[in-house]
Amino acid sequence: MERPARLCGLWALLLCAAAGGRGGGVAAPTETQPPVTNLSVSVENLCTVIWTWDPPEGASPNCTLRYFSHFDNKQDKKIAPETHRSKEVPLNERICLQVGSQCSTNESDNPSILVEKCTPPPEGDPESAVTELQCVWHNLSYMKCTWLPGRNTSPDTNYTLYYWHSSLGKILQCEDIYREGQHIGCSFALTNLKDSSFEQHSVQVVVKDNAGKIRPSFNIVPLTSHVKPDPPHIKRLFFQNGNLYVQWKNPQNFYSRCLSYQVEVNNSQTETNDIFYVEEAKCQNSEFEGNLEGTICFMVPGVLPDTLNTVRIRVRTNKLCYEDDKLWSNWSQAMSIGENTDPTFYITMLLATPVIVAGAIIVLLLYLKRLKIIIFPPIPDPGKIFKEMFGDQNDDTLHWKKYDIYEKQTKEETDSVVLIENLKKASQ
Repeated sequence: MERPARLCGLWALLLCAAAGGRGGGVAAPTETQPPVTNLSVSVENLCTVIWTWDPPEGASPNCTLRYFSHFDNKQDKKIAPETHRSKEVPLNERICLQVGSQCSTNESDNPSILVEKCTPPPEGDPESAVTELQCVWHNLSYMKCTWLPGRNTSPDTNYTLYYWHSSLGKILQCEDIYREGQHIGCSFALTNLKDSSFEQHSVQVVVKDNAGKIRPSFNIVPLTSHVKPDPPHIKRLFFQNGNLYVQWKNPQNFYSRCLSYQVEVNNSQTETNDIFYVEEAKCQNSEFEGNLEGTICFMVPGVLPDTLNTVRIRVRTNKLCYEDDKLWSNWSQAMSIGENTDPTFYITMLLATPVIVAGAIIVLLLYLKRLKIIIFPPIPDPGKIFKEMFGDQNDDTLHWKKYDIYEKQTKEETDSVVLIENLKKASQ
């Protein structure tokens, strides 16, 4: 009985040893491979950068090669069997890629020595490059790009904009260059791309001058962002059961599920603007049974029907279909409903009241003295009345008294002269 037991124990020891040997083989570190060779970089279109390389020389024949790569600051790490990598990136600065080889898809495994290759830096003075280069896709029909001149540029610089996207066979030049104040812009046609890879499309743009005096400025515009719809068109307004129903038609090229809405109602009586944010606009009303496709309805509660109500609508893209939901369309043309009191009477009264008041003040100023006499008559002066009664007689009496005195003085002077002459004669 002891011998079979010993045999079983020996077999158990052998099995454990074999398992340990296999486990040690797994735990052994992976052999480091040689670095990749002939790493090169090229640029296609405007902003498509492509790196290519060859497999390492002297790699282990038992190794299934994988290539570990990342950009500056270890961004966008990737492990793949392909010997190339591409990326759309604005070439406003140098872009570097580091590549290494390894035998596993695990990032924790030690890759080979990393080899780096960078794009050449843009030529020209950085202060001469345009600034604030922005592009907006208007109503999925045309793209409008604007920018400001660089700090170190001549005012008469002739700018040129080139663009490219995957639906084009070659790089095109934008012909419609214009100025809006300090900004310079250009617009080019860009129709909606409704294929399955719509979210993967982007537009590559570069602005420079033909003389080569300024530094080129690049931009990549994803077609899922910077989209601005046209304003909607209001079709009908009507009241029912104390509610205001608004019916409008969406801008072309957009699905209703991809838009959010803002409805503004201005009441003439309260002089307030009520704004309603609408994510999903639907109305359950028999008035809209014959609606056309693309026509949207919204019910505004609590609107007074006996006053004038003015409605405007604007829309924007939502994040269900697009990455950007910041750009509102312009407001639609306003439409009004309800009754408004005729303002002619109030305007007339408003204009006539100051005229009437001014005329009354002038009349009062002109006739103030007469009104004072009428309102407060003067008290008679007895002395003045007596003087008026006897003033003529007293004057005549005084006149005659003065005349008698004058006659008397004249007679006395005459008598004196006669007396003197007589005395002269007597003395002779």
